[in-house]
Amino acid sequence: MLFNSLQYLVFLPTVFVLFWLVPHRLRVPLLLVASYIFYMSWRPIYGLLILGLTVGNFVLVPMIAKAQEVKHKKLWLGLVVAANLITLAIFKYAYFGIDCVKGGLSLFHVDWNAPHLHIILPLGISFFVFEFIHYAVEVYRGKPLVKKFMDFALFASFFPTQIAGPIKRYQDFIPQLDIPAKFKWEYIDEGMQLILMGLCKKVLLADNLALVVQAGFTHPEKFTSLDMWLITYAFAFQIFFDFAGYTDIARGSALLFGYKVPINFNLPYLAANAADFWHRWHISLSTWLRDYLFIPLGGSRCSRWNMYRNLFITMALGGLWHGAANHFLLWGVYQGVLLILHREYVRLMEAAGLHAKLVKSKLYHVFSVIVTFHFVCVGWVLFRAETEQMCWQIISKLAEAPLALMNFSPSQLTILQIRDPIIFPAIILIVPGLMIAHVVVNWLNNKKFYLSPPWPVQVAVMVAMLCVLTIFSPDTSPRFIYFQF
Repeated sequence: MLFNSLQYLVFLPTVFVLFWLVPHRLRVPLLLVASYIFYMSWRPIYGLLILGLTVGNFVLVPMIAKAQEVKHKKLWLGLVVAANLITLAIFKYAYFGIDCVKGGLSLFHVDWNAPHLHIILPLGISFFVFEFIHYAVEVYRGKPLVKKFMDFALFASFFPTQIAGPIKRYQDFIPQLDIPAKFKWEYIDEGMQLILMGLCKKVLLADNLALVVQAGFTHPEKFTSLDMWLITYAFAFQIFFDFAGYTDIARGSALLFGYKVPINFNLPYLAANAADFWHRWHISLSTWLRDYLFIPLGGSRCSRWNMYRNLFITMALGGLWHGAANHFLLWGVYQGVLLILHREYVRLMEAAGLHAKLVKSKLYHVFSVIVTFHFVCVGWVLFRAETEQMCWQIISKLAEAPLALMNFSPSQLTILQIRDPIIFPAIILIVPGLMIAHVVVNWLNNKKFYLSPPWPVQVAVMVAMLCVLTIFSPDTSPRFIYFQF
């Protein structure tokens, strides 16, 4: 069941009405049943997978808390983490592992007829496995257990965040379930605004940009270097609006029930360096990687080179988390190298006594944002290109852009011929407009300037947005990009 489907258009209001009609003691069971219906609408058998993982973690994690000696606590923690990771590896990395073994054997001229396992990747498995591991580690660190099975089961299966996050922290989510909240019109007001904004980001922007991106990344040989830069920019904004749109719908859906889930994006393309980018992009994942991978590896409380090693391993595994393919691993490695180079650059500038002066310069900040954005865009090529050959073909074309600019003429841009010339230029204008509006709204919020228009104005804006969605939505709307992770 997709957020941008007619099924969800019926499902969400039905659950919403029932939730506020039933007594408080029945709300968690209701949401739990609804969440399993939501998940099993895609492939019913995988309802048993999330149920099995839920029961297993609910039974095993208390053993960590009950263990008296540290070595026994570590043993139980290792068992729980291993059980979750093995489950993830079987469903997500089995074919990747087989391909790696087959490739290794081919170096010795051994032809191995690999078995076909008939495994289909369950939606959202990476997200709820990470939530289970977070729970186990926090209990190991002394945080309290979740006593009620239904609360714990809903924590993992809560349908707004079930498929693609944000990755929740149980200390934030579970206490909300015990509050006998009363219905507030603000829930509908704020929730529906988020949902509608998310649909606009997904259907109006991401799905239209996807048409351009698909053409460019399928046949890069048909486009010039300047075209490929525009296509790369298009994918950068496609993946942002696709995932940010999903997050808005997830947050809005949760808010209809009075629950809050984490914010996942904070203007990532205005980041001034690689570290700043990861403080703004997929925040729930980057903080998870920091707390449960980077810090356990040793974090930054070690020698400089060991810290760089920890960064590299964390980002490489973070890339592999996105998918069982070499290009995801390469993208993670690239991000790790960027973070290491940024830290080394800061260290050298501080040693030269220049860093403090540069940070205060507005011109330097603007320059840093532009440079960081382009480094991120090159990374998106690694992320999106499905083969190494296609990846290097696109990057080599991007490298030719300075020469192409010297002899630029509008006739070189074949990208505008991909589809209706009215729609794509409109998207090119809308994207910067929305980014500027987002910056202005954030600035006003930081200045404590809150403006709530009258409800007729809000309704009129929502109706206008629905009309725009209907007119400019593409013929088909693909599923959210992060559903595959």
